[in-house]
Amino acid sequence: MESTCGRPLGLKFNSATCDLYIADAYFGLFVVGPGGGVAKQLATSAEGVPFRFTNALDIDTQTGEVYFTESSIIFQRSEYIAIILTGDRTGRLLKYDPNTQNVDVLLKGLAFPNGVALSKDNSFLLLAELTTFKILKVQLGDSKTNHVENFAQLRRPPDNIKRNAKGEFWVALNSGRGKIQRLENEIGSAIPQGTADPVGVKFDEEGKVIEVLDGEYGKELDSVSEVEEHEGSLWIGSPVQPYVGVIKV
Repeated sequence: MESTCGRPLGLKFNSATCDLYIADAYFGLFVVGPGGGVAKQLATSAEGVPFRFTNALDIDTQTGEVYFTESSIIFQRSEYIAIILTGDRTGRLLKYDPNTQNVDVLLKGLAFPNGVALSKDNSFLLLAELTTFKILKVQLGDSKTNHVENFAQLRRPPDNIKRNAKGEFWVALNSGRGKIQRLENEIGSAIPQGTADPVGVKFDEEGKVIEVLDGEYGKELDSVSEVEEHEGSLWIGSPVQPYVGVIKV
């Protein structure tokens, strides 16, 4: 039913306009106005290539530009395992300009790009590559060529990235646990080895680890897809759990 009804993945309010932007895995980029109602479809393709797996987004509130990821131009969300097994590197980082209604392709050839988050001053963004266990740092500016560098190498596949009020970044880590533990042992990681079951990690803007959230192999924090820090609490999302977790910090 997903391919018929859609699957919203990325959600973000533009705090300057109160518009809610939505990245739907199957139907592209949408917006809902402050009064709610039916979502308006904004974009379904870029450079003549239809979206297949729209994923996460973030918004520059100064310009209104929406940065979002497409995990693959070949496989849809229902076929996400194929992206991993085939080593697909057709993912893209895109930018939607609400003034021109154009979509620009900023990066191509990405390995399952997932979460994306702008820095506090909007000078760069962080981008999660799920199959490489990496966080990439993309410098933004007037140049048509965006400088890309490795920000962090992780022990588990990263999912969504959320910035807190201080400008620090929470990266959710997919806790596939037994399925990926062999890879955890093989890949060098920024996360301290003393953390038995890392399901989230907080970085500063320089890539230094500030905090690690330990799931302790419990069911409550299995398959964490998002960690949002707000007013002294961590709000935990998951694609498989029927609830939102809240942890006081």
